[in-house]
Amino acid sequence: MPGPHPQRDAVVIGAGLSGLMAARHLQQAGKSVTVLEACERVGGRILSNAVADSTIDLGGQWIGPTQHKVNALCKTLGIETYKSFHSGRKVLELNGKIRTYKGEIPSLSPLALIELQRAINRVERLVKKVPADRAFELPNSAEWDTRTVGEWARRTVWNRKARQVLDAAIRVIFGVDADELPVLHLLMYANAGGGMMKLCEIEGAAQESRLAGGTQQLALGLAQPLAENLHLGQPARAVEQYEDHVSVTTDEAVYSGRHLIIAIPPALVSRIHFTPGLPPARAQLNQRMPMGATIKCHALYERPFWREAGWSGEVVGDGNPITVAFDNTDHMGRAALVAFIVGQPAREWSQRTMAERREAVVAALVRYFGPEAASPIAYLDKDWSAEPWTGGCPVGVPTLGTLSTYGHALRTPVGRIHWAGTETATKWMGYMDGALQAGERAADDVLGVLS
Repeated sequence: MPGPHPQRDAVVIGAGLSGLMAARHLQQAGKSVTVLEACERVGGRILSNAVADSTIDLGGQWIGPTQHKVNALCKTLGIETYKSFHSGRKVLELNGKIRTYKGEIPSLSPLALIELQRAINRVERLVKKVPADRAFELPNSAEWDTRTVGEWARRTVWNRKARQVLDAAIRVIFGVDADELPVLHLLMYANAGGGMMKLCEIEGAAQESRLAGGTQQLALGLAQPLAENLHLGQPARAVEQYEDHVSVTTDEAVYSGRHLIIAIPPALVSRIHFTPGLPPARAQLNQRMPMGATIKCHALYERPFWREAGWSGEVVGDGNPITVAFDNTDHMGRAALVAFIVGQPAREWSQRTMAERREAVVAALVRYFGPEAASPIAYLDKDWSAEPWTGGCPVGVPTLGTLSTYGHALRTPVGRIHWAGTETATKWMGYMDGALQAGERAADDVLGVLS
């Protein structure tokens, strides 16, 4: 192994949006920085591929009007945005029965709609009481943290179909089922995004706009001025912390910095050996925040036939195998539908081949939009659970009791080690905007100590 590299002001582990933003912020402040990335590419949970004369996003793709960090970065990098298409009839499939509706209100019985709206109103009221930066400090945090959303829904939402719609929303947002998600985490996460409905809706919410040319442009744009000090294909194996610096060992070299920013999901931090070991609270937190399960599926077509028939392309289902789908036609007019297999169905379909998933997804699209959906000109999906340096998508989700017990360690530095990554954000946690906010905050922490 070559000798150690020259010491920098900071080393950053992870070249996703959060790590790149932290490094850029430090570099702009005149500090020297090294970025280490396990993959052979930048971007983390964003990835754009060229397919059939179109650029499709296999990872994160939508941005909303209140996501100020990512919108500002688009302007800085000269990336155009355009609105998501969502006009026309929508599809709801529950228990094998397909219904259609217009607007934002699903086609449910009056009783089910009342129950669903009551449940949403309850959640929104509670969300306002759980600030994302100190949810674990609240007097009733332990109570909310040891109860799942599924358990809460069965106690308070009597109508089964209303619960199924709520379950679908949970699966898509977190990549886990309602019976795996602590109430406290839901409330904290929704607070960071401005409310539960801001996470679910399109217009004025998290799915309002897309980036012309794909979201990986964000990572490439951030990485460009860092190129000389960006090292790909070098997973961090060990971290040693000393009185005046931190060293990071990869398979190829040793890198040294006065401070270290770790910008990877907590579950992946457990793969790194620390000397001295991390405090018990931080170590336990890492072990108790597994990644959600998401398979993102793209079907491209010659034309958007569903629009011609008056469909918006939106689907909400109970996971057979699709939980949601959207029109994914790009700004150049390349027709496409995108569907998500998430939560428990994703864990099951991860064991199948892409060909088997294609058959099941296309069959579902035929059920929703008719026989023209049977012949996509291209199909591609991304099983994020199969990515060794990601482990899942869209976000790490704490297990029951984790936040109330160990949540204080989420952003707390350990000596010269600082934490970034979208899981540590206090605004738009779990989203690209949150990744940028967390990276900037971690860099500011380092700058404050260096000054």
